[in-house]
Amino acid sequence: MRDAYHEELDSIGDGLVEMARLVGSAIGRATTAILDADLKLAEAVIAGDAKVDGLQHDLEARAIALLARQQPVATDLRIVVTSLRMSADLERAGDLAQHVAKLARLRFPERAVPRDLHSTVLEMGQLAQRLMAKAGEVLITKDVDLALQLEQDDDAMDLLHRTLFQHLMDDRWQHGIETAVDVTLLGRYYERFADHAVSVAKRVVYLVTGEHADDLQQPGANEAP
Repeated sequence: MRDAYHEELDSIGDGLVEMARLVGSAIGRATTAILDADLKLAEAVIAGDAKVDGLQHDLEARAIALLARQQPVATDLRIVVTSLRMSADLERAGDLAQHVAKLARLRFPERAVPRDLHSTVLEMGQLAQRLMAKAGEVLITKDVDLALQLEQDDDAMDLLHRTLFQHLMDDRWQHGIETAVDVTLLGRYYERFADHAVSVAKRVVYLVTGEHADDLQQPGANEAP
């Protein structure tokens, strides 16, 4: 009976890894769709979010059933509760990828991103995908040091987000209000997507250590060079 119980716990973990893989792929494809005005790809990303939602609902149902049947305590309870929270983070990340794709669809056949911002948005999309891939790796390995690195990695996304706003506030902006709104929304989508990847990693830290990531310091962070 306990073997089946722990198999179900492992299965919930596998579901989280699959969700991370799907939403990481979605943000990459959504970025291509928005930059290339690729309607077919945008529609595929939008439709694909249903699979992420389905995984999240299934994982939530299984976690709640475990709570009811097994009444886990200590570490097992932490695994179940933390998994529920991580699934919510991943589902929201999937929604943000879908928002990028919906913006691509809304502006088709035009491109939502001006040519002079393509490289910045491309970099944001690639970084978002890398952050989620690292979050997926953390889910598999339970590597606390790697998990703590994600918040530092996220600083690069914050810098790119600020870069977008610098373009928007520049007196030389010539792309109009509608495009400014589009770019503002895009920046927010990528920034929030990255935040959810970081949140997943932080929750793994809590799962493994029982301590919140913000209360832990990166090993060697305060050592003199």
